Amino acid sequence: MRLVLLGPPAAGKGTQAKRLDDRYGTVQIATGDMLRAEIAAGTPIGLKVKEVMRAGQLVSDDIVIHMLEARIVRPDCAKGFILDGFPRTVEQAKALDAMLAKNGMTLDAVLELKVDDAALIERVAGRFTCASCGEGYHDKFKPTKVPGTCDRCGGHEFIRRPDDNRETIAARLVAYHTQTEPILAYYAASGRLKSVDGMAGMDQVTASLTAILDQLRSA
Repeated sequence: MRLVLLGPPAAGKGTQAKRLDDRYGTVQIATGDMLRAEIAAGTPIGLKVKEVMRAGQLVSDDIVIHMLEARIVRPDCAKGFILDGFPRTVEQAKALDAMLAKNGMTLDAVLELKVDDAALIERVAGRFTCASCGEGYHDKFKPTKVPGTCDRCGGHEFIRRPDDNRETIAARLVAYHTQTEPILAYYAASGRLKSVDGMAGMDQVTASLTAILDQLRSA
């Protein structure tokens, strides 16, 4: 299956992509990770990307599409892939469709994790992790049993991501909705858009996504 996973920051895309990979044998392709991997490997594309980024410029759609084209034909994508972080604009969505068609492929579905902005902001703004073992917590939804002490390892140092604050998340959500709404309409027009409640529990979100994909596979 060839899929696009859409959803705002902290909607749980990474977790759900991993679960779908395990179930269906697909490969999650996060464009940001892919760019960093190409740079680290020193590939021709990676060197070009590094030069662009060093100049303080954005990596062009053409470069990303070219990189994706090389990635999706690798053996590990034989059972399909899940794109995370691309496309972000209608132009990118059209370019992706054209590239896939060129390679005799099409997207099977575009999966959207719908969220409530206010609830998502509250979910993200209270997150923190143990500096020693990485166990995740939340001020309201998952506090430590003993204040200041990690339940898992007993550590006393905790980390909060600098961008896990209400103002930053709110701004990122505005940007996401501004960019994504036209993409949703583009994919909905071709019948490929499938939406689920991203605010449900992780297991319920997984169940909703797999129900959609199982139905597609049996059609």
